[in-house]
Amino acid sequence: MSGTLVLAGGGKMGGALLAGWLNKGMGGADIIVVEPDSKTASAISEKHGVAVVETVGDLDADLTPETVVFAVKPQSMDDVAPAYGGYAGPDTVFLSIAAGRTITYFEDKLGPEAAIVRAMPNAPAAVGRGITVAAANGQVTGQQKSRCDGLLGTVGDVAWIDDEGLMDAVTAVSGSGPAYVFLLAESLAEAGREAGLPVELSDQLARATVAGAGELLHQSGDSATRLRENVASPGGTTAAALEVLMGGDGWQALMAKAVAAAVKRSRELAG
Repeated sequence: MSGTLVLAGGGKMGGALLAGWLNKGMGGADIIVVEPDSKTASAISEKHGVAVVETVGDLDADLTPETVVFAVKPQSMDDVAPAYGGYAGPDTVFLSIAAGRTITYFEDKLGPEAAIVRAMPNAPAAVGRGITVAAANGQVTGQQKSRCDGLLGTVGDVAWIDDEGLMDAVTAVSGSGPAYVFLLAESLAEAGREAGLPVELSDQLARATVAGAGELLHQSGDSATRLRENVASPGGTTAAALEVLMGGDGWQALMAKAVAAAVKRSRELAG
């Protein structure tokens, strides 16, 4: 992970990646953040001690970054990406984490000679427990792919796919997925309150249960199905609850509809 890296966007995900790079030993002198929001820029500079500029035009004219990471919202990319077209060529790889923005989109904005990696990380990257799926175009060299793998790997697991068409489903399952889990915690806490638990205790139980179950799933060699079966004794309380949750209009049907809606939106963002 040596060489100059330009991070376009220092928001939540960009900030999580930046923290991961620095925590894994990347030198702050090798990183320049482009962040137009003055409040965010000041926070980044104070917290991480890296150089921050307002626009790409503020970068040194003779700079040739090895990596440019796009970490801005997809809706802002039309205004952001073209400004980096001068870096397109064999010496620079562009790594995007913008949902819905395809490799073809970036080739149109940056030029056909641009080496582009499209990636989808998720929110647990903020605590080093994320997962990212990535795809590369034909201009990306093995060394550049390895570099991007190393950068993404600082915040969790990395998987590569050859079929970029899978990225919409990846976004719907893992990119958006943490929100589904947080909603589960919210819903479980609310159900506990309706069952008579005090508010603080119900929130504590729901939070610890969801977090602990996730850690058990992470550490266990058993499948999610086996772990569920281990908890549910025949004729017991868990089995009674699962009969509702696994009914015809239960979680599986709702989750399928939710993921389908997210896939549809991801395709709409791609244009």
